[in-house]
Amino acid sequence: MSVFDHIEFDEHEHVAFCHDKETGLKAIIAVHNSYLGPALGGCRMWPYASSDEALNDVLRLSKGMTYKAAMANLHQGGGKAVIIGDPRVHKSPEMLRAMGRFVESLNGKYISAEDSGMSVCDLQLMAQESTYIAGTKASYHFAGEEADGNPSPSTAYGVFIGLRESVKYKFGTDLQGKKIAIQGLGHVGYRLAEHLHREGAELYVADIYPESLERAKTQLNATVVSPHEILQLDVDVVAPCAMGATINHQAIGQLKAQVIAGAANNQLATENLGELLRDKGILYAPDYVINAGGIIDIYHQQISSSNEALKAHLEKIGQTLNEIYMRADEQNLATNIVANSIAEEKFKK
Repeated sequence: MSVFDHIEFDEHEHVAFCHDKETGLKAIIAVHNSYLGPALGGCRMWPYASSDEALNDVLRLSKGMTYKAAMANLHQGGGKAVIIGDPRVHKSPEMLRAMGRFVESLNGKYISAEDSGMSVCDLQLMAQESTYIAGTKASYHFAGEEADGNPSPSTAYGVFIGLRESVKYKFGTDLQGKKIAIQGLGHVGYRLAEHLHREGAELYVADIYPESLERAKTQLNATVVSPHEILQLDVDVVAPCAMGATINHQAIGQLKAQVIAGAANNQLATENLGELLRDKGILYAPDYVINAGGIIDIYHQQISSSNEALKAHLEKIGQTLNEIYMRADEQNLATNIVANSIAEEKFKK
């Protein structure tokens, strides 16, 4: 099947494939839209079950980055890269340098940053071969801490702000005593859990790595549940912070939470599920709005900015969500449809 016929193809400007036999690199880069500026997006390494699964992910993710940049009011387009492989097993310095050469081959159409399965050190290896790598160093941190180029702290803080505002909009209360189920304790999910714990939330967590679960249980007094149970719990909020498409028909049928607000990209398996969530009275924070902290962080590292300016920009995520929620209620529309409409006004020619 041609990529043009793929169900997730959405007038993408550029889709490139790379296989480096010597290092074992198998990767895809997708540029969705560059109307507002060069396409920026993270490079993800994941043990995809097939190349079609990887293509599906990179097409969805790159599209999401376009909408994310537009809603965050950034002069950037949307792109994404995926590497097929287990980052704990298959990653090597040679492979990462080969990935850098792949990024360089697009001559600036795509600027790569950090994503799942990748680290700042990995990006620095890629940067040995490409001038189009972001997030290898940083000057600003929203909390005034030492900045190392990792955008995860900003992503987590933005999600925390968005989740807190979503709870306030839905329940009219703060986070104290709220039951929150976090699906995935990676770089962002665990930091989100820390923010929520400090606000007095009651945490339930699931992850595929036992060490993360033990840490959350010991340090955050979190209740550990299986990945199969996490979306079915009788909680106030579900925070998807792992892979996308976990909010599907089956999951919605089992949801007891009244709010969905998390860090994962492409949380809805299909766009029409937003209407189903609305019909069930579940408030959904559009993923590319609430998880824009990372791209906001990278933007500020590239300009003359400050810790205070970065923090203020991150906290605007809450304001943007409130605007979406109010418009959705006024127009009786799903929140994701409203967010899409606002974003498309900004980047569609």
